[in-house]
Amino acid sequence: MSAFTHKNLAIIPARSGSKRLPKKNTKNLNGKPLIKWTIDLAKQVNEIDLTAITSDSSEILTMASQENCITIQRPDYLASDTASTFDTLLHTIEHLANTGIYPENILLLQPTSPLRSKEDIENSLSLLDEKEADSIISVCPSDHPPFWSNTLKSDLSMDSFLENDIPNQSKKYYRLNGAIYLTKTSLLIKNKGFFMPNSFAYIMPQERSIDIDTSLDFEFCDFMLKRRQN
Repeated sequence: MSAFTHKNLAIIPARSGSKRLPKKNTKNLNGKPLIKWTIDLAKQVNEIDLTAITSDSSEILTMASQENCITIQRPDYLASDTASTFDTLLHTIEHLANTGIYPENILLLQPTSPLRSKEDIENSLSLLDEKEADSIISVCPSDHPPFWSNTLKSDLSMDSFLENDIPNQSKKYYRLNGAIYLTKTSLLIKNKGFFMPNSFAYIMPQERSIDIDTSLDFEFCDFMLKRRQN
């Protein structure tokens, strides 16, 4: 890879389709499209040098262009439900390299996490340096310990639903919240993702960790934003 032209590149992936909540990225959330919450936040973080939007939607790309973001037309094979996030990021990195842009770090900001704060992003970037980490991944406390969950049989039998020996319930469990993924560009390509040796968690509170996937998530997030404003 050539010498770095920028320190931190934020990539916001936004497909037009969504089975569970159609066109959610452009759906109005408390006064503006869902994706614009993440675009506006990225613009507030001084450490972010460039913000790129990758999408198959002309509406989203036009909006992003008006916000002075780099826009990348995503090919159809990367706009399906089965397309991987890594392949989308790799396509973005290669596209930018062809235009002479070589970022040192990649910050993935999914638009479905509009409650993350400016401080969350800044603290994640600081943690990458403080820990001399290869990647930072955001998590939040889990609502329920994992051993209270299981699959169900077709007859709905609860036999063996819980393990005989319940683990120590005093332990604190965390889950991925989808808000922040950060790593060095070269390591993202090498490891084909953000999980790798020398990765560290950035812990966020549950109230900033809503990941919008359903209409219920959307309505709850709208409520939280209104409460924050009040």
